[in-house]
Amino acid sequence: MAWKSKLLAGAAGLALIWPGVAAADPATDARIAALEQQLSLLQAQIADLKVSTGAGPAAQRPTATTTSATIANGKPTIASSDGKFSATLHGVMQLDTAKYDQDDRLPAAVTARDLSGGANFRRARIGVDGKVFGNFDYNILFDFGGSGAEDSGRVQEMWVQYSGLRPLRFRIGAFAPPLGLEDAASTNGALFPERPAVADIARGLAGGDTRIGAGVIGNGDHWFASAIATGSLVQSLNSGATAFNAPIFDEQQGYALRLAGTPFHGSDWLAHIGANASIVAQPTDLGAAAATRYALQVRERPELRVDGTRLVDTGQIDAKGAQAYGLEFAAQKQNLLVQAEYFDISIDRRNPAVGASDPSFNGWYAQGSWVLTGERRKYNNTTAAFDAPGVDKPFDPSKDRWGAWELAARYSTIDLNYSENSLVVADRVRGGEQDIWTLGVNWFPNPAVKFMLDYYDVSVDRKNAAGAAIGQDYRALNLRSQIAF
Repeated sequence: MAWKSKLLAGAAGLALIWPGVAAADPATDARIAALEQQLSLLQAQIADLKVSTGAGPAAQRPTATTTSATIANGKPTIASSDGKFSATLHGVMQLDTAKYDQDDRLPAAVTARDLSGGANFRRARIGVDGKVFGNFDYNILFDFGGSGAEDSGRVQEMWVQYSGLRPLRFRIGAFAPPLGLEDAASTNGALFPERPAVADIARGLAGGDTRIGAGVIGNGDHWFASAIATGSLVQSLNSGATAFNAPIFDEQQGYALRLAGTPFHGSDWLAHIGANASIVAQPTDLGAAAATRYALQVRERPELRVDGTRLVDTGQIDAKGAQAYGLEFAAQKQNLLVQAEYFDISIDRRNPAVGASDPSFNGWYAQGSWVLTGERRKYNNTTAAFDAPGVDKPFDPSKDRWGAWELAARYSTIDLNYSENSLVVADRVRGGEQDIWTLGVNWFPNPAVKFMLDYYDVSVDRKNAAGAAIGQDYRALNLRSQIAF
C-alpha cells in the first residue's frame, strides 16, 4: 500500500538526518523537538499497522469464522466452516383426505362410532436442529397437526444431546424413545399413513410423542442399542380450552429399552432382528379425587386419524405398573422389503378385587413393499429402521421422468380382550379385537414430496359391559399429500 510505504520511508528519512543535526541555537532545538515528536507518532502508526495486518502477536490478531448455506433435498442448512455449528430448518405438512364406507344401520348400542370423513392436517410441523460447539446436538420442533382436527401449536420435540463419546449419544429433553422397528422409523418416509395399532399402543406406554426422558443411544454399522428413563408427556393447554391438562400429583416413571441390528447382510440384502421393552414402573397419580387414581388405559384408533374415534379400548385400569415386550424382524432384497413385529402387553393391577387377575393383551403385524421403479428403501443405521426410498429420477415429464413408485400391503391385529366372558365381572376386560387389511400405492415425485393412496378393510369385534355387540366392519379410502424437508 502506497501510504504505508510513505510512512516507512518517512521514518527511515528521519533516522538518517537525525545524527547530522547540531543543536547550535534555539531555532534548531525547536526543529529537533518537532522531528522527535513526528518520529514518535510514525513509530506508533507503524505498530498499529503491524497488528491490523496480522504482523503482530497472535493473541492480538482478530479472528473470524466463515459460514456456508446449503440446500439438500429442500432442507436449508447454515453451517460454520469448521463444522462446529449448524442450524437446519425442517418442516412437515401431511394432509389426509378420507372417505369412510360404513353400514347405514349401526347397532343401537353403538355411540360416537359414525366415523366422519373429510380432511385434516395430520402433521404440521416446523423446527430447527443442528449442533453447537462441535459435540452438542439439538432439536426444537413444534407441531400444529392433530387427529380428527388441527391443534394449537405444541412442543413435539425439544432436546439436547452430547455426541462426543462415540458411538454413544447422551440425550435429555422431550422426544419419542425408539421402541420398535416401526416406531423408530421416520413418519415422513413411513410405508403407511399410521403405525400398526399394536406398535402404537406399545410405544405409548412408556414412550410416544412428547415424552420427557433422558438416556443413552448408540449404534455401529450393524448394531443399535438404547436405554431411556422416561417421565410424563409434555403438558400443554387443551385445544379450545383455557385450563391446563388434568393436574398430576406424581408423574409417571418408566423405561424404554431396545436392542437391534443387521447381523446378516450382503451387498444387496440384509436381515434385521431386534427386541424392545416399554416398562411403566410407576403410573401417573391423578389424585384422590380421580375416579381411578392410578389409571392405565390401552386404546387405539384404526390406523387412520381423519376421524379420531378409538374403536378398541380397555377403559381405565387401576394399575401399579405395565410392560410391553416386542420382537422385530425385517428382510430386504434390493427393492423388496418385508417387515413384522409381535408385542405382548400386560398390566399389573393395584389392589385387585377378589377373583381379578392381571390382564394381558397381544398383537402383531406383517407388511411389505415393492418399489416398482427399482429404488430400495434406505436402512438407517443411526435408528435401526427403514427410511423412504431414494428417487433416482425426480418427476419431470419433459424428460420422461416420473419419480419413484411403490406398492405396499399390511395386515395387523390386536386383541384387547381379557377373560371377556368370565363370571367374575372385575376380571373382565372387553377392549375388543381389531383386524385391518391395508393396500397402498406411494408416489415420491422427488425426495421432498410424497403422495399416498391407501384402502382399508377394518373389522372390529367387541362387546360392551352388558354383553351387547358394539363392533363393526367398514372400508375406508385415504389420500395423503405430504411435503417434508
